[in-house]
Amino acid sequence: MPFYEVYSHPALIRYKTSLCTSATVFLVAVLCLTYIPPLLVVYRSQGFWIKRSTYEEQPVVRFQYETLLVASTSTSGDYVAWSTAPHLNNMLGDNLRIPLVSVREEDHNQDGKLDLLVFQLQLPLKDEESVYSVQLLLTFSYQLFTKSTVVMQSLAYVQHSSSVPGAKLFVSGDLRLQQRTPLPHRGLFNIYNVSVIDTSSPFASAYDLDGIVRRYQERNLTTVLSCPTPVWTTGRAAGSPFLLNVEIRYPTEVISYRPGFWETIKFAWIQYVSVLLVFRWLFERIQKFVFQNQVLTTVPVTPGKPHQH
Repeated sequence: MPFYEVYSHPALIRYKTSLCTSATVFLVAVLCLTYIPPLLVVYRSQGFWIKRSTYEEQPVVRFQYETLLVASTSTSGDYVAWSTAPHLNNMLGDNLRIPLVSVREEDHNQDGKLDLLVFQLQLPLKDEESVYSVQLLLTFSYQLFTKSTVVMQSLAYVQHSSSVPGAKLFVSGDLRLQQRTPLPHRGLFNIYNVSVIDTSSPFASAYDLDGIVRRYQERNLTTVLSCPTPVWTTGRAAGSPFLLNVEIRYPTEVISYRPGFWETIKFAWIQYVSVLLVFRWLFERIQKFVFQNQVLTTVPVTPGKPHQH
């Protein structure tokens, strides 16, 4: 009659030897070759210890209502200007022009984070004046929260010039984050939470555009207005103001940061184990061949039969 397998279990065979034998030396060598080379392989393949990682986050951005405008009205260096700093306006004298300003911030997807700033300015001019170039500074409060808490004051710089006098400048761009160094993975980062423009200063040097931009660019963390194509419109009618329309979006950013200890260990461990499994599979079969075929002399010990009553 045919027989069918109803149960099976592996038989455990132990291979024993004394301490100072070739089999012991072989075992130590196998252990070293199993666990050390995978570490060297993943380390030499680059990226074992991750020093920088990234994540995505839409920042919390709010316009600070601090503005500085300089418009060139001739090719010989004449200009008109205006700012939200009373001290600077007092120093401008006849070069001061008070514009009509409209500001609107929008949250398109209703997620509690603003997505767009619409800044509109009408600059009054005399009939004999024309605008050849415009420089505009706008300041923002910029915050991140996903990893480290970043709180800083940032800047958007709008600039355009033309050899033909203009009636209107339209700028539409993104307020992009620029990093020279990665952020920490946790904690409060507020070293740049200071005013970009010192509107309380009574000194003219505090409002020098070269100085403001130079000090700002010395920072490791800044924002820049990405605007590929400003639109310069000519043909201003006599008595009409110069129009400046700026649309600034606050997009989701890819933030670079330094990973913490546990995140670094996690990625290193995954890489190490993935290579270690290959080495274990290989050397397990080598040991099985060596000991089963008694290439090195050992004493095989099989489990005894259970005592029967």
